[in-house]
Amino acid sequence: MRVDRSFAFVDLCGFTRFTDTHGDEEAVGVLTHFRAVVREIASDHAVRVDKWLGDGAMFVSTDDHRLITMLLELQDRADSTDVALHLRAGAATGPVILLEGDDYVGSAVNLAARLSGAAGPSELLATTDLVDAVPPWADVVRVGALEVPGFVQRVEVVRIEGAVRAAAVAAG
Repeated sequence: MRVDRSFAFVDLCGFTRFTDTHGDEEAVGVLTHFRAVVREIASDHAVRVDKWLGDGAMFVSTDDHRLITMLLELQDRADSTDVALHLRAGAATGPVILLEGDDYVGSAVNLAARLSGAAGPSELLATTDLVDAVPPWADVVRVGALEVPGFVQRVEVVRIEGAVRAAAVAAG
């Protein structure tokens, strides 16, 4: 069945090094806290955590605005913790195939995952078709056309910055 959905992937930058440096038990503590925060914020915005990916997560939503707002809040919360691991995220939207009722197959899923992988610490990269979903208190910065592994055509990408991050960047 073909459906329109929006997807996002997030992951904690530097988690492998953190685990190597601090040990498995402390890493589990970080993941436990991370997952609790993700569940809380995703639930508050009616965004579904589709699956956990070790130190990351995949989200799916039928509402672009809720997805982007949730990601910005999640990023802000992650950046304000005592753990020096920043969140990176990627988001995309479009038609996909809903496979066997619980899995999604299509370019939008793959693109969101690739953009998350291309994002730097505390960065949210998204396709330009999500710009209208950005809340008025956030900023959109044009990144341009990127070569995305696995995609034939370059993809127009923006960086979405929450009010806290935008103020920090402006301050220098």
